[in-house]
Amino acid sequence: MNDSSSMKHPAGLTFGDSLEAVDPFAAFDAWMAEAKTGEPRDPDAMAIATVDPDGMPNVRMVLLKEWGPDGFVFYTNRRSVKGRELDGQGKAAFVLYWKSLSRQVRARGPVSPVPPEQSDAYFASRPRGAQVGAWASQQSRPLASRDELKQAVAEMEKKFGNDPVPRPPHWIGFRLVPLYLEFWSEQPYRLHDRAVFTRPTPDAPWSRTRLYP
Repeated sequence: MNDSSSMKHPAGLTFGDSLEAVDPFAAFDAWMAEAKTGEPRDPDAMAIATVDPDGMPNVRMVLLKEWGPDGFVFYTNRRSVKGRELDGQGKAAFVLYWKSLSRQVRARGPVSPVPPEQSDAYFASRPRGAQVGAWASQQSRPLASRDELKQAVAEMEKKFGNDPVPRPPHWIGFRLVPLYLEFWSEQPYRLHDRAVFTRPTPDAPWSRTRLYP
């Protein structure tokens, strides 16, 4: 982050100085709406962090596809390293960073699969090439060459022909229900705004506070 006082800085958190009446999900909606118009590329790209059985962390980029009071949803191959860690540990964290807006959102919480019909509906909305690729790719497993992958794609294209491509049973959505939700907004001289919302369980009320930058 640049310390220069001459650079353009955001006005601050959209909900101002008082957090008492702030709904964090409504605040996220507002920030995402601004990101969709102000961030030129993939405003829904987020880094999702998981842990393996030994507690060793992993992090990678995914796309946030759905969000609301019931949580944040993304889709992946359940057989991948990511999918196995999500299933095994049942918890994760993510961060969305919008460089063009000088903002980020962090969340932590339990993770669980979404209902099959929800995964079916989103899979059906994907481009056909992505649907075929979900069958062809053995995500996270060793790949001898790109030609091997191309051959797998060609085989799946032949298999499905002109028929609709069904969702692979291992391709599912996961929902992260936040117990911790933080809104960060860059300010001059690194005196950034940080508003934090926490709750002990998904059905508990939020506690609200600010953090020193």
